[in-house]
Amino acid sequence: MYIIIMIKNKFLTFILFFVITYSASLIGGLATINFKEPWYSLIIRPSFSPPDWVFAPVWTTLYFMMTLAVWLFWHSTNRDMKTVYIYFIHIIVNTTWSITFFVFHQIAISILVLIILITLIIILIKNFKRVNLISSYLMIPYLLWCCFALVLNVSIFVLN
Repeated sequence: MYIIIMIKNKFLTFILFFVITYSASLIGGLATINFKEPWYSLIIRPSFSPPDWVFAPVWTTLYFMMTLAVWLFWHSTNRDMKTVYIYFIHIIVNTTWSITFFVFHQIAISILVLIILITLIIILIKNFKRVNLISSYLMIPYLLWCCFALVLNVSIFVLN
């Protein structure tokens, strides 16, 4: 009976973290779809800017890895709620980037948002590492992608 309750609890917490994490994807996707054009097609982008079709599969994968990271952390001994709160704050900051960039076309503010986001990801990696090494490793591709996004955003700012 205890095993069934434990499995049910793990499933429900996974669904909860999945919904919270992918809400950033949903809001960001809606902001992108509704406000991207014609503005995005008219700005000058650097030569290393990936084609548009790359972003959806990359972000879908990263959101899944983030979900798995926080879920594994949650089910680890010695977890702390402060880190979970930081995770939730980081989701809000993640969503804010799409709004500042695609809705308001504020490239400079988007750069600031990315710097805050990268800082929060580094804090999460550090905090996850103390409790669950796999959780910290799952966040590294996300950190690298956001660093790439920062370089891309700075280049767009300079070019425009």
